Amino acid sequence: MAPLPAKPLVIIPCDHRMVGAHPFHMVGEKYILAAAEGANTTPLLLPVLATPLDIAAILRLADGILLTGSPSNVAPHRYGGRPPRDESLLDEKRDATTLALIHAALTEGVPLFAICRGFQELNVALGGTLHQHIEELPGRRDHRAPKDEAIDVQYGPAHTVDIVTGSMLAKITGETRIAVNSLHSQGIDRLAPSLVPEAQAEDGTIEAVRVGDAKSFALGVQWHPEWKFWESPTQTAILRAFGAACLARLRQKTENRS
Repeated sequence: MAPLPAKPLVIIPCDHRMVGAHPFHMVGEKYILAAAEGANTTPLLLPVLATPLDIAAILRLADGILLTGSPSNVAPHRYGGRPPRDESLLDEKRDATTLALIHAALTEGVPLFAICRGFQELNVALGGTLHQHIEELPGRRDHRAPKDEAIDVQYGPAHTVDIVTGSMLAKITGETRIAVNSLHSQGIDRLAPSLVPEAQAEDGTIEAVRVGDAKSFALGVQWHPEWKFWESPTQTAILRAFGAACLARLRQKTENRS
């Protein structure tokens, strides 16, 4: 029997953030641990430069793409939205990299898992639009985290979502309703044509989607499954499913080279 290949390589695009007077490219450790230990892959951080790096070259290396959450929002001009409020944090360099990377990854069949901001990027990249402040919409709950609470409270269960019967997420988790955390102000307005809803909050907010015609795993969730995933069999199952798709991609590449 041929030896198994090394762990799959998962690319994680960075945020572009200012720390004092200096620009940094960074990713929260919780996402790195989720990729490394939850999905059992090798994470590799991708800087997001003004001129994006060679996407085709990146995808030749990648066995999976993980799009993380972030304090920043997708720039409204990317989906024809109104100008953002002054306090809104944007990250145009990340937008430029991730939106192109999503299209390329789906074309090449590279597994894709999108979390929170990444979930919103997925919708925008495929032609959808966003609400910038869903808490201000009639009938919607406030999906933002309580700023003055401890971190475990901010990332604790905030509401439930109903998982679509027979969906990809239902098959992965074996659940029909789960409790999730909630730390976002932006949310899906018009769903991209190629996206299929997988879960919804009680107030009608779409909380999970899959790419309907994807060649491989292509799932997005609005909540944060990476937060202490080891304490949740449900969130661990989602990460394991992503990791399994990445491993299948690596094995296929290995076979094609042999």
